[in-house]
Amino acid sequence: MTDSASPAPESHTAVATPAPARTAAGTGDTSGVAMVLGCYLLWGLFPLYFRLLQDAGSVEIIGHRLVWTLATCLGLTALRRSWPALRTAVATPRILGTLAASGLLVSVNWLVYVYAVNSGRTADAALGYFINPLVTVVLAAIFLGERLRRAQGVAVGIAVVAITVLVVAQGSLPWISLSLALSFGLYGLVKKRVGGRVDALTGLTVESGCMTPVALAYFAWLYAGGHGALQGTTASAGLAAGLVLAGPVTAAPLLLFAAGTRRVPLSIVGLSQYITPVMQFLLAWAVFHEEISPARWVSTALVWVAVVVFVTDLLWQLAHRPRPGKH
Repeated sequence: MTDSASPAPESHTAVATPAPARTAAGTGDTSGVAMVLGCYLLWGLFPLYFRLLQDAGSVEIIGHRLVWTLATCLGLTALRRSWPALRTAVATPRILGTLAASGLLVSVNWLVYVYAVNSGRTADAALGYFINPLVTVVLAAIFLGERLRRAQGVAVGIAVVAITVLVVAQGSLPWISLSLALSFGLYGLVKKRVGGRVDALTGLTVESGCMTPVALAYFAWLYAGGHGALQGTTASAGLAAGLVLAGPVTAAPLLLFAAGTRRVPLSIVGLSQYITPVMQFLLAWAVFHEEISPARWVSTALVWVAVVVFVTDLLWQLAHRPRPGKH
């Protein structure tokens, strides 16, 4: 929902930003709420956009997404005159290495997501982003030593049952859902290493910059063989424009997310993240008319129960945390 309570989906790739302390209660300012809701709504509509690009293969789409995201970020960096932050990130080996790793993870996440959408498996992608916050707390327990609360453990257990139902019914692992949840969970874990030292725009610039040489090498091979989407019968001005727009389309919700999360409480961010997978699932069912088996419905229902348990625990924690000035 991709970087808050967990990284934002797919997308969305919410990169770490230094943020002032959020309001302990209430909903924050109206503009912040609008930004957070706006980014999740945009991520929820991404399947419609990527369907427009399906004449290009999933790998080529991601290649364009990386190249044009880098171009967009460099343009924004120039407008904001934030070259010093970018130079510092590139010149610091630990930050550069961390962002290179997160760039690889988010590229894998993007690739699996686009493949899912354009192969008629958007519902699988939605399931992955529903369970992503649960995967995130498990990874935090494993790698950061954070203890699972009882309710979190129950939610994770229900999610495991849901995946087991699918495995038994399908006879195979739901690899798209698990790949999306795991790759984005690991992305959030890696991003935690740079914390507030890298702002959203700089982080996305370096991540896309580290992966762009791979994309360009792929383009060289693809177009040398005459297999590019902008060659032959698939070529069109509309497709070319859609691929170029992948840059601003990727950057816009991420920057909305970064700006919005500075202004609203974590409760708003944590609850809003489920807008995206709900929209994805509804698109899969009502717009793309994907076949959703009885086992899929049962599994999805179980995951929603796990989400309810998880969110209820989140709200309980927020309601019972110490208030500033009270002892």
